[in-house]
Amino acid sequence: MDLKTIKFLADYNQITNNNMNKLIANLSDEEWNRKFGGYFSSIRSLCNHLYICDFNWLKRFSLLREFEYIKEDFFKKDLKFGSHAFEDKYEYIQKRKELDEYMKGFVEEVKEEDLDQHLRYKDSHGDEHNQEYGLVILHVFNHQTHHRGMISIYLEEMKVENDYSNIMDII
Repeated sequence: MDLKTIKFLADYNQITNNNMNKLIANLSDEEWNRKFGGYFSSIRSLCNHLYICDFNWLKRFSLLREFEYIKEDFFKKDLKFGSHAFEDKYEYIQKRKELDEYMKGFVEEVKEEDLDQHLRYKDSHGDEHNQEYGLVILHVFNHQTHHRGMISIYLEEMKVENDYSNIMDII
């Protein structure tokens, strides 16, 4: 893993989330909450999951060393898995934009020498991990891509045309 790739993925993440959220903004409340057969059964639940995961990963990333972004009041709250991070799609879209800015701020603070270090952290189940920092960052961006793909399928099921995730569009 290298800094150029991580910065590219942060840009891709932000652009793709913005494109996806333009479609989400046009959904009715019924569509936003519509139940499907997946583990995360609605677009709302997928967006909530991604938001809480990314928020908690940004907090975990700061365990490696001191980062400036984590000093913001934004990170003083706790978001537990299974909780609700927002009331409606409009609050989600606003909070997602803010979180993506923090994600980009984090990436700007990452140093090349950080990437080969190991991050010791506990997951949401309390299990301890010790993993290569750069690969953990890659995992977080890959996790986003995976769940945005699920949102794309749910949108297709509702006949909402979407093609917001082509990574080649930003190269």
